[in-house]
Amino acid sequence: MTRKSINANAPAVSCDVCGRTLLRGEHADVFLHGGQRRMVCDLCTPRAAHEGWIREGLDDAMVRSRGAGNGRGGSFLARLRQRRADAHPAAAELGPADPWGADPDPEPFEPDPEPEPFIPEPEPVAPQTPIAATVPRESRNIRAVPTNADLKMGRALDLFNASEHRRIVAGVARSLGAPIVTVRPSLTEGSVVTVVVAWELSWYRFEVDLANEAAGVRVTAQGAELSELEPEDQAPNAAADDGGELHLVVQHA
Repeated sequence: MTRKSINANAPAVSCDVCGRTLLRGEHADVFLHGGQRRMVCDLCTPRAAHEGWIREGLDDAMVRSRGAGNGRGGSFLARLRQRRADAHPAAAELGPADPWGADPDPEPFEPDPEPEPFIPEPEPVAPQTPIAATVPRESRNIRAVPTNADLKMGRALDLFNASEHRRIVAGVARSLGAPIVTVRPSLTEGSVVTVVVAWELSWYRFEVDLANEAAGVRVTAQGAELSELEPEDQAPNAAADDGGELHLVVQHA
């Protein structure tokens, strides 16, 4: 059986970071800082690396990695510059103007021309008809106005009997009896004929324009007393039947 000798006179080693004396059997790493070798305990190894101390044995590996020039060692910026130097030797001699390796004289960016907007062709427009041709003229039934007074009065009564006013005459006649009817042409307007239908308690005055028969028969006045009428409007020359139609009365000489 072989006996192990224990050397109790081993030199004490202190950590150059925390100053603590390492215990027996505790391992110390060697770092390089300021051109000197530094002893660092296991607890202070991260702190030494953070302070920039280089672990002994790694300095030669870093030098070899930098001298290889394969673009895999060093920082990302160094690798980016090395790639630029390999791709553009002339630019590498002048030195990169942009730390990110941008082209110092890039070609101007020319955007693609925008497509021309699509403009549909206008649909053919049908020729418009003149407005004057589309607007109907005023509907007027213009007839030759009779020159004879009897013909004027006869035509006026024909228009009256074809209108709704004859129902007014028939309705009032059922209550007040037969009316007196006076038909006479206007003294101022040659185409106008006046028709007055009167009872003791009511009367109506109608007008008919023979020059514009389409306008029909219109009521121009009405009242409740015969005294409101002129004497010539109370001189009957026509009569009304049970249906309200008016007819001229033949006057004997």
